Amino acid sequence: MLFLLAAHAAVAVAILWGQRWLGRAVWTVAALTPLATVAWAATRTAGVLEGAEYQETFSWAPSLGLTVGFRLDALSLLMLWIVAGVGALVLLYCRYYIERDAGRQAALLLAFAGAMTGLVLADNVFVLYVFWELTTIASFLLIAGRGKREEERRAARQALVVTAAGGLAMLLGLVLLGQSAGTYRISVMLTDPPRGGGVSAAVVLILLGAFAKSAQMPLHGWLPAAMVAPTPVSAYLHAAAMVKAGIYLVARLAPALAEVAPWRPMVLLVGLTTMVLAAWHALRATDLKLLLAYGTISELGLLLTLLGVGTRNAALAGAVMLLAHAAFKAALFLAVGILDHRMKTRDMRELSGVGRRMPVLCTVTVIAAASMAGLPPLVGYLGKEAYFEAFLHGDRIDGHRQLTAVLVLGSALTVAYAARFVKGAFWGPPHETVRRAKPPEAGFVAPVAVLAGVGLALGVGYTWTGALASAYADAYPSAPDGPYELSLWHGLTPVLGLSALTLALGGLVHLGRDHLSIAPRLPDVQRAFDRTVAAADRVALSVTGRTQVGSLPLYMTVLLTTVVVVPGAALAAGAPSLGSPLPWKSPVEPFLAAGVLTATAAVVATRHRLTGILLVGAVGYGVAGVFLVRGAPDLALTQFLVETMTLVVVVLVLRRMPSRFSPGRTMTRVRVVRATAACALGIFVTCFALVASAARTAPAVSSQYAHRVGETGAHNIVNAILVDFRALDTLGEISVLLVAAVGVVSLTRAGGRGEARTSDGQRDVPFPTAHWDEPVRTWLPGAGERPGGERSVLLEVAARLLFPSILALSLFLLFSGHYRPGGGFAGGLVAGQAFVLRYLVGGRSDLGVAVRAPAGAVAGAGLLLAALSGLLPVLVGGAPLESAVVTFHPPVVGTVKFATSLFFDCGVYLLVIGVILKLLSAVGVSLDQSPAAVETAPIRAGGEKEGGTQ
Repeated sequence: MLFLLAAHAAVAVAILWGQRWLGRAVWTVAALTPLATVAWAATRTAGVLEGAEYQETFSWAPSLGLTVGFRLDALSLLMLWIVAGVGALVLLYCRYYIERDAGRQAALLLAFAGAMTGLVLADNVFVLYVFWELTTIASFLLIAGRGKREEERRAARQALVVTAAGGLAMLLGLVLLGQSAGTYRISVMLTDPPRGGGVSAAVVLILLGAFAKSAQMPLHGWLPAAMVAPTPVSAYLHAAAMVKAGIYLVARLAPALAEVAPWRPMVLLVGLTTMVLAAWHALRATDLKLLLAYGTISELGLLLTLLGVGTRNAALAGAVMLLAHAAFKAALFLAVGILDHRMKTRDMRELSGVGRRMPVLCTVTVIAAASMAGLPPLVGYLGKEAYFEAFLHGDRIDGHRQLTAVLVLGSALTVAYAARFVKGAFWGPPHETVRRAKPPEAGFVAPVAVLAGVGLALGVGYTWTGALASAYADAYPSAPDGPYELSLWHGLTPVLGLSALTLALGGLVHLGRDHLSIAPRLPDVQRAFDRTVAAADRVALSVTGRTQVGSLPLYMTVLLTTVVVVPGAALAAGAPSLGSPLPWKSPVEPFLAAGVLTATAAVVATRHRLTGILLVGAVGYGVAGVFLVRGAPDLALTQFLVETMTLVVVVLVLRRMPSRFSPGRTMTRVRVVRATAACALGIFVTCFALVASAARTAPAVSSQYAHRVGETGAHNIVNAILVDFRALDTLGEISVLLVAAVGVVSLTRAGGRGEARTSDGQRDVPFPTAHWDEPVRTWLPGAGERPGGERSVLLEVAARLLFPSILALSLFLLFSGHYRPGGGFAGGLVAGQAFVLRYLVGGRSDLGVAVRAPAGAVAGAGLLLAALSGLLPVLVGGAPLESAVVTFHPPVVGTVKFATSLFFDCGVYLLVIGVILKLLSAVGVSLDQSPAAVETAPIRAGGEKEGGTQ
């Protein structure tokens, strides 16, 4: 099963890469994977019919009890035949229908087929939810296409909003259900169904998700809107597969939850209401796809009722109708696609005489429509007789006779819109446009013929159909008078009379179709959805207009107050013990604390930006001093280096900003509120740290690190944790660091091409986005090669003398980090400061001489080296990110011993350097122009200043 899912994903990716060489054969290649799935399911069918189950599990997080589990049973097999069988036919059909963007469409359809395959095989609620949302994403992308048309984007958004919102409700319900059952494995839940108040809440949430996914009223509006998608997408996703995900979930859980309130009332009310009202909508539609869309919604309501009511005979009927609906509705959608492709219209008012021009297509379409209407000997007739039997004699269902009457009404309306579809699509005298239309190729009609033939074969071969449906239905207890068996002839029974009655009533409704225009119209759900979205937009605009006022101090005050009030109240309510903390461990600490507090107070009081940043740096240095006296030299070293780097970069940025903060005066009460919030947060954090320390009962994890540090060949436990014990965390952190740096550079360069203005508001030359190693003089006359255009020979000489020494120090910290304070991060920061110094004295051109490689290449090489050093152990049978101690004895040098995690640390070292160089490239454009240059008169394109010659 895992192999099947991997094959869907791999072939989908391969199609995207190879579409240029495959051409029209891309559809045949895409269809091979669903066909392989059909073949695999065929080999397991005999075992499943005999009661066997096939399971596969993959451990995800064994310590947490999380496993990826898959299971093939009767219901999964039924759905797998639908998903893979219809999927293969649709992909082959697309070869004739899709003319543009074939590679993308084929890959998305195949990816959707894989997601549906995973969904129906999932035996874990979280795995099921993942595949559930993957089908939502695939549907969104297929409906939206390339997003060129507004109606496609709108329909895709609506489908995404409704189904994803329902999916979130379903997820919460599944979590509640798993908590009540004590397991998240679906098969275990079905074996020992949970009970209790939490299960009732879970039932409501799960059914909401199923209703949204399967387009049940009033959440059905997204499905008719989705008809803007290509017809093969509608046939596969919105008729045969995706919309059945909610039906599948109901069928999967009904054996365990059907007796739990309010499962059965919700299923019956929503399902039967949807069946009748959607069928009425279908009778009014003139677009053939829209007619089939409402017909699909109606039949999904019927399937929901049959598979959710929780009796054996109803489940049997539901399983048969599941197969029947997939065959006839997919065939009808594909037939409409052929008509649209050849006639360029789907409006039945513009189609006339198509049956004579395309007799083969007309014949197979009529067979499919007859199955939808429930005519013998087609499989739709078997299903209709089965569900009449299940409800007419369903004594376990409250009000079963009244419900049978509703089923008769819904079935009669189905007969009416089936007849309306056939007449509107094929009947009438030949039209001139029809005479000129080219008949479809045999391969174009073949998928429709196969699906119609399947409906006929399943009806004639009712014994095999009954065996497949019974394998699922037998999970329910049999009726008192014995299980119902499928047959084309049960004699002259009341059920046969009801079936004939639906045909007669449906014929009468069809004959009186001209009077439908005077019948009352049902509420327009699409208009209600649009109004709801518009109202939500207005509320959001109103709320954000009042809350997002553009004041950073206000935002921070709200955030800090929330942090203090919410967790602070919980902390105070528990009346925790603060323990017996020592005031200080070193007599130096009180002086450091006083310095930190004094600098903090001075930051608040200062009005100068440069003074403020220097004071913030003093706070950081003071905290680093506390780390140092507390016996954490690695942390102190990193803090010193980070503070220094931050101080330099921010001071450079401040060159382009006013020297003072905003001159506006803040009201006293506002300052008091802000100060109170800040002090309260400080007290809360202090108390929380003391409580957390005093509440520890288990041994600290650091003790285990200390005992096992020898395994890494290190003496510095901090570095061993970073590159060995918690190497995966470090890899993630440096990846985030690189992404953040790229984002900063992108944002800076995005604004770098905006118009500059001089001090008098005149337009200046555009600021180009230059790389850090480009000479400044190429675009800004009058500026020197260092920021500000000023030069200091003494500083340049000193910087060039110190540069190699600082780099040597950084390498020392890198290679000694395994044994003493240092490591790749600290070494990278030191090297980065060497490059910053070189930049300060020589500008970007001088820095380009020092570093020839692009900053992105340096950072990328560091991340690649770290990742490869983590993956290399897998090739020799080890675990990812595992390290080993290597010892060898070269001549002259003697014994050499090192840990392979050193290569990981080298990757960190290179990445930090690359990130610093990227940041220099981000700030370099604005820093390399002096403030004086901005204040000069604007430079014209011809090189002349305003009012004179350059």
